[in-house]
Amino acid sequence: MAKMFWEKDANPRALAGKRIAVIGYGSQGRAQALNLRDSGLDVVVGLRRGGLSWAQAEQDRWRLGSPSEASEGADVIVMLAPDMAQPAIYVNEIAPNLKPGAMLLFSHGFNIHYGQITPPKEVDVTMVAPKGPGNLVRRQYEAGRGVPCLLAVHQDPSGHAFDRTLAYAHAIGGTRPGVIETSFAEETETDLFGEQAVLCGGARALIQAGWETLVAAGYQPESAYFECLHELKLIVDLIYEGGIAEMHKFVSETAKYGDLTRGNRVIDDHVRQEMKKILEEIQTGAFAKEWVLENQAGRPQYAKLLERDKNHPIERVGKELRGQMSWIKPESTAAGRK
Repeated sequence: MAKMFWEKDANPRALAGKRIAVIGYGSQGRAQALNLRDSGLDVVVGLRRGGLSWAQAEQDRWRLGSPSEASEGADVIVMLAPDMAQPAIYVNEIAPNLKPGAMLLFSHGFNIHYGQITPPKEVDVTMVAPKGPGNLVRRQYEAGRGVPCLLAVHQDPSGHAFDRTLAYAHAIGGTRPGVIETSFAEETETDLFGEQAVLCGGARALIQAGWETLVAAGYQPESAYFECLHELKLIVDLIYEGGIAEMHKFVSETAKYGDLTRGNRVIDDHVRQEMKKILEEIQTGAFAKEWVLENQAGRPQYAKLLERDKNHPIERVGKELRGQMSWIKPESTAAGRK
């Protein structure tokens, strides 16, 4: 079983008097920075001047500066800019300002695990990864609750890296529901696999394939949309709240029998073998290399594939149907980004 830590295990004094520089002000950057400030910590935000997040940060009344200015003299530097932007920011603006004994903290292990960022050995390198989007991290904190977090220590020359990192998780609300100790490798590889095989890639492909199958058989696109996309949320909510066994208590006997006898025909041995291949590509670094090179080339394949999905006919049908559903909030306000 994973080792977990709670409020009683954290020592908030571990960050007392420490200056924390949050680099990036997207979904996680804004949420974590605000939670840190509300927990009484000394926080400054580092952004590209005039960037998309600058106006929001000004509205939130932050001391603002460039990443270089924010990180100068900082005891803790929190890297929350997008993954692909982090290496250049680190080399050009963070590394020249790293003081001995400082701590670099990440919320995703990609750049450390795959060697895109290589901090000096005299710097602590750690991670606090909330298991929810930034919007939820902020809302739960404001409600006196929190979002579970993963915690990892990659380098600990100070001997205080774990205590400071747990204190950070505590300050953003993570110790309320619990903090799980992990490693950069485990967090990175499981996160990428989950996104690719299940949460984003697998779910997206399954929805589209189901919709296409029904429409090709002559059923109305609107009926196919409800059955293959809209109602998915109802099932996921049940699983989220009580697990798969609990979901089975709330669906019909017919649905349950269909699940148990047909589900493994869809997710068969061929699919499982492809999942293993996807995991191997993540473990060997092949996916990371591919993604880094795609970015360096200007993302041509990424843009082409994204445009293809935007123009899938299920999107047109869904947009029309959702326009009639007044209870649905826009994604950006309902959940935030991962």
